[in-house]
Amino acid sequence: MAVNDDCKLKFLELKAKRNYRFIVFKIDEKIQQVMVERLGNPEESYEDFTACLPANECRYAVFDFDFTTDENCQKSKIFFIAW
Repeated sequence: MAVNDDCKLKFLELKAKRNYRFIVFKIDEKIQQVMVERLGNPEESYEDFTACLPANECRYAVFDFDFTTDENCQKSKIFFIAW
């Protein structure tokens, strides 16, 4: 199974530039590659992310989660999700 170069590039953009809130990846069975299926805009929410996941199909995703610590610091964590 190969990973399309676009997957790596979009992930680096999410990580470094924060261009996306999330990225959903799917396996293209015909060409045996992991491909980008959907890019979430920075304004989109976790609910928008979960709404784009199909009920009966596998997906991989990364989600950039923003939160505030007890010390009132703005932080961000990137989660990898196997659906």
